Amino acid sequence: MSRQVFLYDPPDRFVAGTVGLPGRRTFFLQATAGPRVTSVALEKTQVAALAERMDELLDEVVRRSGGNASVPAVAPTEVHDTGPLDSPVEEEFRVGTMALAWDGEEQRMIVEAQALVELDAETDEDLAEAEERLLQDEENGPPMLRVRLTGAQARAFTKRALDVVNAGRPPCPLCSLPLDPEGHVCPRQNGYRRGA
Repeated sequence: MSRQVFLYDPPDRFVAGTVGLPGRRTFFLQATAGPRVTSVALEKTQVAALAERMDELLDEVVRRSGGNASVPAVAPTEVHDTGPLDSPVEEEFRVGTMALAWDGEEQRMIVEAQALVELDAETDEDLAEAEERLLQDEENGPPMLRVRLTGAQARAFTKRALDVVNAGRPPCPLCSLPLDPEGHVCPRQNGYRRGA
């Protein structure tokens, strides 16, 4: 079966969002262009890592260009997006591997998210070799979402993604673990159950 690539160059909208209540949320990346909508599921830590790395890469682009790159220092308010994910949210695949790059010629951030694939291997070396072959296979690799963003779109994505990640359950003031609405067993209180 040939690889399916969901390409958005450029997207009308590219956001991170969630479905569900805090503590039970499912995280998504969603790209939209006209009537086309692609949603891929991923973990909260993947969203946080992607946003942080994108911000670092954008900062590096600005630094190396001496401030001449078409990348704003912060997300412009005119591209700030707080709207919900476009419905219906239908998962195309669950993300396994992500990659980032900066296209200096086009002044675009390239975000790639590939589907999670289970590989069978007997040794770590065999597994590493199988992973590399799979990632390099343009014809038969796993499904992939590829998005090309302007600097302003990328800054707006990182701001929203970090806001979404931080919008979950509040942390316990003693142990920093998330507080559940039905209560919290705090290890620092020796198991004493506190209400939210």
